[in-house]
Amino acid sequence: MIDARRLRILRAVADHRTVTAAAAALYLTPSAVSQQLAALEQETGHRLVERGARGARLTSAGEILLSHANVVLAQLERAEAELADYSAGVAGTVTVAAFATGIGLVLAPALRELARTAPGIRVRVQDAEGDASVPMVLDRQVDVAVAVEYRGAPAEDDRRLTRVPLYSEPFDAVLPVDHRLADQAQVAVADLAKDPWIGPYPGNPCHDVVVLACEFAGFAPRLEHSSDDFRAVVALAGADAGVALVPRSALSGMELTGVVVRPVEGSAPTRRVFAAVRQGAEGHPLIRPVLAAMEAVAVREAGLARA
Repeated sequence: MIDARRLRILRAVADHRTVTAAAAALYLTPSAVSQQLAALEQETGHRLVERGARGARLTSAGEILLSHANVVLAQLERAEAELADYSAGVAGTVTVAAFATGIGLVLAPALRELARTAPGIRVRVQDAEGDASVPMVLDRQVDVAVAVEYRGAPAEDDRRLTRVPLYSEPFDAVLPVDHRLADQAQVAVADLAKDPWIGPYPGNPCHDVVVLACEFAGFAPRLEHSSDDFRAVVALAGADAGVALVPRSALSGMELTGVVVRPVEGSAPTRRVFAAVRQGAEGHPLIRPVLAAMEAVAVREAGLARA
């Protein structure tokens, strides 16, 4: 009989590409992961993982087993949800990983609502960049992710996850106050091709949005300065260090000394935000109210378009 715990280890190796990284995500030692993989191969009678200089990859048999593992693990999540529902009362802790703006826009207001509607639920918040929270959900480090679409993100039909769209928002152009385009009502990204740029580091989902917007406009941005803190990005623009594209919500309430903010002409680059849980966990009596509260806040209070 196949041990479901070993299926989680197989999936972690597939996700992280190395035994060492999978072990770190699962809070195990690499030798323990190797032992569990060996036991799983003995249970199935097939070689499941091949290791090389570039890491570990699943064999064809491993890929077959992984497709079934995703179904089995999702069903186990549903079983836990139903058993929790059966238990008397709804009280416990839900851990949510979210990026800073998402915390301010939807998660913090949702906490206020949950304190009124579901006082038995305690939510623990962890600050995580928009591309980091989904792997934390898959590795069972947190229960819920508030994440941003990015290149390399799990697809919408990924059988490991259930998504709840929250909101989408445009990026605005941030220019030094004496920029040649500062007096325009809207700014075309193509008109900024020769400017120095300020933006997030590679790996940040917003970096992808900026680079793709520039590529669509026919050029590669000359990124002179990098910061994942949009307050720093705006401050650098105010110092005439370059131009930037910044999510609209990140500019709300920010000191905008020395800059002008202009909508992007045409189809503006957009940040799409969603909540994600392990498939099957969306019905858990602790997780379900948290998802519902964030979704309600996104619709009612955020003032942004649905994702």
